[in-house]
Amino acid sequence: MDKQGQENPDRERSLHNDNEDLSPAVDPQDRKLFFYPFVLTFIIMFGIWILLSGKFDPFHLSLGLISCGIVAYLSSDLLFSSPRIKGLLAQWARFIRYIPWLMVEIIKANLHVLYLAFHPRMMELIDPRIVKFQSKLKSDLALVTFANSITLTPGTITVDISVDGNFKVHAIDKASGDPLPGEMERRVAKAFGEN
Repeated sequence: MDKQGQENPDRERSLHNDNEDLSPAVDPQDRKLFFYPFVLTFIIMFGIWILLSGKFDPFHLSLGLISCGIVAYLSSDLLFSSPRIKGLLAQWARFIRYIPWLMVEIIKANLHVLYLAFHPRMMELIDPRIVKFQSKLKSDLALVTFANSITLTPGTITVDISVDGNFKVHAIDKASGDPLPGEMERRVAKAFGEN
């Protein structure tokens, strides 16, 4: 009995040491870095929640806190791929610079579709087609941003996009489909640091 009693604590101690060796060392600084994307995502979502709901009573605010917290926990790495604050700020600064250019493109595309709609030879000018191309973008968020940007510009709709970046886009006429992927893809790549 004494021998077994002596062996068991040694065995338990060795198992305990083995478990300690197998567990990865997590740097507290890394935990802090991964906390920033969650906090920023939560703040953005909760701000939008308050803005759109327009209700400031405790019940609705608590629902907003809970739902925004859950969604931010599950998807914070979607909006902010870099856990470092400098990386986050740089990524968002580049993306914010992309938005005015996209707005100008949307206005130009609106004017082009307006021209087609009111032209006396509208039926001759409208020439629908499917444009296929391979995108050079790599990240999922960049691909989704590119697909949504195409769809936001009137005259083009992203019909299909594969994980590999193969696009199928419906264009209302040749002039709408010719620029793809072109400048828009280059600017999305720059916005997400893929250039």
